[in-house]
Amino acid sequence: MIEIQGLKKYFGHIRAVDDVSFSVARGEVLGFLGPNGAGKSTTMKMATGFLAPTAGTARICGFDVQAEPVSAKRKMGYLPEGAPAYPDMTAAAFLDFIAAIRGFDGIARAKRVAAAVERTQLAGILDQSIDTLSKGFKRRVGLAQALLHDPDVLILDEPTDGLDPNQKHEVRNLIRSMAADKAIVISTHILEEVDAICTRAIIIAKGRVLADGTPEALEKRSRWHYAVSFVTDAAAIDALQAALGAHSGVGGFERIAGEDGLAMLTAFPRAGAPMLAELGAIARASGIRIDEIREERGRLDEVFRTITTASQAA
Repeated sequence: MIEIQGLKKYFGHIRAVDDVSFSVARGEVLGFLGPNGAGKSTTMKMATGFLAPTAGTARICGFDVQAEPVSAKRKMGYLPEGAPAYPDMTAAAFLDFIAAIRGFDGIARAKRVAAAVERTQLAGILDQSIDTLSKGFKRRVGLAQALLHDPDVLILDEPTDGLDPNQKHEVRNLIRSMAADKAIVISTHILEEVDAICTRAIIIAKGRVLADGTPEALEKRSRWHYAVSFVTDAAAIDALQAALGAHSGVGGFERIAGEDGLAMLTAFPRAGAPMLAELGAIARASGIRIDEIREERGRLDEVFRTITTASQAA
């Protein structure tokens, strides 16, 4: 549904995007991650035809965005960075205008606008001019125009930016509800977004793709993957660490002081191998009271930080 091949973009001597390639199939929700200035929005602009690449190609449903722009854009919905719209229009007038541009008329146009309004919960602000709306509502108007023609491909740049927690939950549910029938790319720096709705994630820095995989596969690159955390009495934490340290698979520890005289001790695996059963048995045999034990799944924020900071240092 989306095919990006060798995209490059230079602004003078500045290399904003450097040979980015990826594809997205129907049913995938791809999280496009990176620090500020990584090239996320520039890649999105090239993928949608808003910006011409210095080199490379972007295809939407088989149509080259540069060679066949109208055919490609019929197949996509795009929420740009900042959700730009005509500020003096009301939300209703703007969505009606977008529906007309998309080729809808009469009853069909009214139905498309009504469906988009219902999906994004905009009924209460339709008669307000866009410049009077909050950042969150402006974002939702932008999302409504992207969804209006029920496209096969959605390219969304920071779709939950400016939304409160309840609104974020609603938008994520909306994206999940559409995911099976569409190919969706979400540019974001909010890592919880990846866990919440993405089936796959790409990490980009300095204009280059540095990692590509499912959230679970990326989490496995974290030192926290298969780490085991114990909650116990703070007074017993030295004894617990000494007992667990005898296991050859333990590569290190981290302590966090808690409340009510409790503390958490995390044991990190030396070679990325599971050790929950063995460490649990050692803890039980030690006679130390354990209030909680859990195996960590890995931390995407740590993987993101490790990958992107290494790129910056290179």
